[in-house]
Amino acid sequence: MPHKQPTETRQAALVAAALALAAERSPAAVTTADLAQAVGITQGAVFRHFESKEAIWVAVIDLAHQQLLGRLQAAADAQAQPLAALRAVFLAHVDFVVAHPGVPRVIFQELQHPEDTPLKARVRQLMQAYRALLTGLLQRAQAAGQLAPGTDLAAAAVLFIGSVQGLVMQSLLSGQVAGMAAQAPQVYRIFHNGVAARTAPPDPSPEGSP
Repeated sequence: MPHKQPTETRQAALVAAALALAAERSPAAVTTADLAQAVGITQGAVFRHFESKEAIWVAVIDLAHQQLLGRLQAAADAQAQPLAALRAVFLAHVDFVVAHPGVPRVIFQELQHPEDTPLKARVRQLMQAYRALLTGLLQRAQAAGQLAPGTDLAAAAVLFIGSVQGLVMQSLLSGQVAGMAAQAPQVYRIFHNGVAARTAPPDPSPEGSP
């Protein structure tokens, strides 16, 4: 008879299994039977730890929120200059997606549905926290005179996030998720050149190479 584990341990294992399976196939195609098999429990036991499959995906996004924002904040804090911090955040986000491609798959899958859901609400919370981090860095850059005069901070944040999302979408379509890391510095360079003041420190990415 298998050893019984605490609920928290089983929940963490199911979330990790869901994230791993979402990296390989559409999250909609992942069943509770798949999750049970991956963790080594019965399908009925899955529902002793989560009330529904959606609750598992909500837990996946909660974990992604915690881990991603933690990485981004750490990347920003490691840089003294705000534009350097923005670059570090961009590259850290790309590195996170390369390591956890199941996260954007879950998000993109959910955003296809027009109705509001608890999962979609969690995604909104994640994006709001992300925008708050970016806005703070952009405000610092503006105060330091590192942004071009008249830069719209809200639009700059949208462009930043959209640039990452574009890289993610193309990498998922091509099946070359790891290739994002090579493209990311040059994509960020275009963002940098669009918002940076002429007197700001230049982006360190070598011209024409990652």
